[in-house]
Amino acid sequence: MKALIVTAEQFEDSELFVPKQALEQAGIQVDIATPEKGHQFHGKHGGKVLADLTLREVAVEDYDLLVLPGGKAPAQLRRDEHAIRIAKDFFKAGKPVAAICHGPQILVSARLLEGRRVTCYKSVAQELKDNGALYEDSAVVVDGKLITSREPGDLPEFVREMLKQVQG
Repeated sequence: MKALIVTAEQFEDSELFVPKQALEQAGIQVDIATPEKGHQFHGKHGGKVLADLTLREVAVEDYDLLVLPGGKAPAQLRRDEHAIRIAKDFFKAGKPVAAICHGPQILVSARLLEGRRVTCYKSVAQELKDNGALYEDSAVVVDGKLITSREPGDLPEFVREMLKQVQG
């Protein structure tokens, strides 16, 4: 079992590290994909990650789950054709996608949220609604294989639902 975390500069630290640690503790291999390999990416609060692979190198068939942390990284990633392709390919393959905080912005740019029940950080809610998503102000919203949460305070619920999806 393998999970993929897609991120970039200025990710929300806890929204990357808490899911990563929970997945690894459950025996799931976690890879981190970023726009560049060999570059250290920094979280908003000082965390650092090195990419295992670039977004261009991602083969969706190698993974069972996609995780999209928030922070400022999604604002960059939503303009990256490879990040958009990854999101679309996960949806097309019927694989779980977990997005928290600003993470759903990538899914908006990929035009994947119309008619889907979702939540997100409060400042992103109107954008999701404007793009046809059915916004709910809840700690976690599960719509089929899509798991969304609002903010770091929702991580326990987010991680619980994410693990349910991959562990059956």
